[in-house]
Amino acid sequence: LLPPTVRDNVQFYDADQMPLSEIVGAAAPDVVFHLATYYTTVHSPEEIDALIAANITFGTKLLDGMSQHGVQNFVYARSSWQHYHGDVYEPVNLYAASKEAFDAVVRFYESAYDLHTIRLTLFDTYGENDRRNKLLAVLPTLAAQGKRLALSKGEQRVDFVHVKDAARAFLLAGQYLAEGHIEQCGNYVVSSGHTITLKELVQRYETLLGVKFPVDWGEKPYRAREVMMPWRGGRILPGGERMYKELM
Repeated sequence: LLPPTVRDNVQFYDADQMPLSEIVGAAAPDVVFHLATYYTTVHSPEEIDALIAANITFGTKLLDGMSQHGVQNFVYARSSWQHYHGDVYEPVNLYAASKEAFDAVVRFYESAYDLHTIRLTLFDTYGENDRRNKLLAVLPTLAAQGKRLALSKGEQRVDFVHVKDAARAFLLAGQYLAEGHIEQCGNYVVSSGHTITLKELVQRYETLLGVKFPVDWGEKPYRAREVMMPWRGGRILPGGERMYKELM
């Protein structure tokens, strides 16, 4: 999926063929960025093993490999869904609970191995060529096909950030650690800084693209444990500036 200009300048390792500790030793990174995840809104029993493997086991093996090779700088992604109802910790779903479990693993490696960590909590992201089954990604396709989409009333508030702004936040965090600014270690959010309703977001997207989306509002109930207001805690990483503000 990577363009040749990127792919030709990246060294790939297969964690199914080579232990993570050996990969860390071979790569000798200055900073490790951990974004691997398994996401599901409502899990099935069949998904539990994959969820735990991706969200807890993989990251733990990665951290252990870092500790074996003296790699101390670590940037990773958290989820705002770890903060249902705005609580310090209340998981929306099992996915969020697994992310919180990994937070505890990270704290151990910080204490035992002097790991330098910047945690970035993500809200919703959007951007061009999004292959995920996300609302802003599928709406233009549905409009082109003339298919209608049943949604809730759309009163839940959302916080969207363009994927390129999110990527810049991760790169800035990595730069801080690579340059030895360990005073920047801590917890931050990748956020627009405000919220709008989902219905307002879709209306803005229609205006931006000049397309009327075939949405039937109020035709579906809200999900169990629907997030009606995103967590408003946290702070923006110093120096983090958004470039894309056309939607929020």
